[in-house]
Amino acid sequence: MIKTKMKIMVGLLALLLLLPAAAFAADTVVSTDWLVANQSKVIVVDIRKVEDYNSGHVPGAVNVFYGVWAIQKAGLLNELPADDDLRDIISATGIEPATNVVVVGTIATWADKVNITRVAWTLKYAGVANIAILDGGFEKWVADKKPISKDAVKPKAKPYRGAFNKAILVNKAYVLASIGKATIVDDREPDFYSGAKKLEFVARPGHIKGAVNLPVYAIYNADGTFKPMAELEAMAKKAVGEDKSREIIVYCDSGRFASAWWYLLSETFSYKNVKVYDGSVQDFAKDPSAPLEP
Repeated sequence: MIKTKMKIMVGLLALLLLLPAAAFAADTVVSTDWLVANQSKVIVVDIRKVEDYNSGHVPGAVNVFYGVWAIQKAGLLNELPADDDLRDIISATGIEPATNVVVVGTIATWADKVNITRVAWTLKYAGVANIAILDGGFEKWVADKKPISKDAVKPKAKPYRGAFNKAILVNKAYVLASIGKATIVDDREPDFYSGAKKLEFVARPGHIKGAVNLPVYAIYNADGTFKPMAELEAMAKKAVGEDKSREIIVYCDSGRFASAWWYLLSETFSYKNVKVYDGSVQDFAKDPSAPLEP
């Protein structure tokens, strides 16, 4: 009888220990109220410029500017740092694989909005399990009159030993082999998808052969918050279907904007096999033999 009671108590304790992580995992886009209520359970990573961080930030937040997380490499913009460098960046924050992390940034521009999801994707690539982003960014925190600190936080560094999740990253060769097999998602504006427009650093206009269009610009409200998740999920299902196990590859011009729909599809809507083509069209269009459709 005593042994049976002990087993029950151990089982209950294990369940209680799992509950916070399960609750956190269900909140991938969190409100300012949620963050106030759960601040003691998370590490807040503020990815704004240091001068913006110093002028006021979420109390306890650590500052790691976006430019550290996405670098220029081999002539491509917004690329992942080398694994060893990324491990050093995360080690300096004190984040561990099981740490609950909330990413906070500014929503001043479209690029700023997706910088937040890009850092979240990078942390997932590095093997951090529990990631959320603050809906509406720091501007929403200020608008909701939440507490602000000007005290710079120096985190206690810990060696980061997480297992990198390289399955969520693909290159051009992988994309070429996946045409006609995976669902390839172009999340740029329709004019860029159609080839009517292109950015200067992209060699050729058009979209990857067979890609569907699911624009990032449709995700956000005017104030930088996300549209209702039911509306966004319906939008996603219309573009990629309802098969949660089907392989999906998301791309944009340089790999930054692609993170927004990756984050929603993979983390919020539970599609199980979503990848980012980090080089995106900037990389793809440089190869004259790579098929682009107008």
